Amino acid sequence: MTGADGFVGSRLVPALAAGGHRPIAAVHPTAVDVENKFHLASDRVPVVRLEIVDSGAVRAAITPELDAVIHLAAVASGADARKDPGAAWRVNAEGTAIVADAIARLRGDHAGAAPLLLLVSTAEVYGVGPSTPRKETDPTAPCSPYGASKLGAEIAALEAHRRAGIRLIIARSFPHTGPRQTERYVVPALAARIRAAKRVGAPAVRVGNLDVTRELMHVDDVIEAYALLLERGVSGEVYNVASGQAVSLGEVFSMLCDLIGHRAIPEVHPSLMRAGDIPYLVGDGSKLRAATGWEPRRTLEQTLREVVNAQAD
Repeated sequence: MTGADGFVGSRLVPALAAGGHRPIAAVHPTAVDVENKFHLASDRVPVVRLEIVDSGAVRAAITPELDAVIHLAAVASGADARKDPGAAWRVNAEGTAIVADAIARLRGDHAGAAPLLLLVSTAEVYGVGPSTPRKETDPTAPCSPYGASKLGAEIAALEAHRRAGIRLIIARSFPHTGPRQTERYVVPALAARIRAAKRVGAPAVRVGNLDVTRELMHVDDVIEAYALLLERGVSGEVYNVASGQAVSLGEVFSMLCDLIGHRAIPEVHPSLMRAGDIPYLVGDGSKLRAATGWEPRRTLEQTLREVVNAQAD
């Protein structure tokens, strides 16, 4: 698993181990305190330090003995990608091309023996569209450096699938959150600001655009979908990981205020507004459900409460 030390990866590693798999955690060379992130004995999860844009290192790490490569390593923050679009393209698109090519080379060198590639992409590849749940057959028109670079990753992986016959599944994940997500993302950021306002008695909280509609799944529901796709997904297919349950960020703000116990006034601030924001980003997950039987099991209220409680702890 590349990006195993990230928000999603650090939860997926122990989940796969608990399910009887033997995950190998590939982490960034600068990652610290990695084993503690997985909450497992270190001898149960081998850790490999891997620079995803180093083709030699990637080829050495991907061996014919592997059953699958779960590719999570990415510049995953939209804000980080906007600050340095080139870096986002190098990591997200070029890094994926290197991973896919390493698998393709294995397939050619070992009589077809090569791992499945599960590429974790994003709903942001769809860009702006109608206010209806997006389907996998909808056109892609990303309007952010992050979304564009992840579409580049999909194109690179699909090219290797067509050229070399690598087994490939693409998961387009819709927004998700949970405990320990950093404040670079909207839900933990709003919760932290509301908590700070409560602490000092401030009546207002700075916000960005709250008039957008999203779905917000619990990260543990999302990792369950990834685990099921490894077992039941069809090679060459794209699957939305989506609940289809729409909520505005304004409603999320109000729910967080209730959970924290501080009825703050949202104050729109220009520095928090995002050019190219997608007004409506909700997905149709029926293809995933039909293939795997997956259903999200956590409510939005439970998800937000866990974020709030984790910050309090």
